[in-house]
Amino acid sequence: MLSFTNILRCQRRIIESPVRIFIRNLHRDPIPVAWEKPQIGWTKLNFDGSCKDSAGKASIGGVFRNYEAFLFLLGYAESIGRTTSMISELAALRRGLELVLENGWGNVWLEGDSKSLVDIILKRKLVRCKEAQRQVSYINLIIPELKNCLVTHVFREGNRAADKLARIAYQLQKPKIWRHIPPDTILQILHENAEACLPNASFGRNVLPPQRTPKKENAFPSRKRLHFESEVKYIYTNDNDPQPPSP
Repeated sequence: MLSFTNILRCQRRIIESPVRIFIRNLHRDPIPVAWEKPQIGWTKLNFDGSCKDSAGKASIGGVFRNYEAFLFLLGYAESIGRTTSMISELAALRRGLELVLENGWGNVWLEGDSKSLVDIILKRKLVRCKEAQRQVSYINLIIPELKNCLVTHVFREGNRAADKLARIAYQLQKPKIWRHIPPDTILQILHENAEACLPNASFGRNVLPPQRTPKKENAFPSRKRLHFESEVKYIYTNDNDPQPPSP
């Protein structure tokens, strides 16, 4: 049996441990999270799905930008009725991919803040929900149609523009698309994202980042292939096309 002294010592450890953990976490340096711009020749889609827990009402949103960072290409927002959080995330990605095909963008970086969704796409995981699996199957049909495709996860702080559009969608009576001119509600977010990527540029001015000389690749194209790699997190289908940026 434990002595009275040992019992007190154990109680003291149990009480002090959460305090020490809290203090350790309090002093831990925060990890900065920022939106990253794609390389030259690439288009980046940030997408997000939103779901109100109380009513189950869901909406989607997404933002397309290119390597100039501050140049807004396209945004979309749509209310999709009652559904789950995962299906809203999948619907946001699916709608974004449909717009990719409509606009003829070949080299595309897809980024969302749902780690589960990214894992489902990259690792070809099956999901139990039939509607979710239907969305996944459709997405997996579109991705091979792209020349190059990068798929990554980002924390919500780096996905604020898409999150904002998804929240705006709750108030919309019909789907909305913005081309070249973003809604006022995300101007500040776009400005902050651009400043983080281009410290010397200001939003709305024609200031471009220095262009990098692309590396020479093998002149003979290889056979088309589709890669799903959970660690590297990219998918590409042609060696002679611009290679995916490093995550």
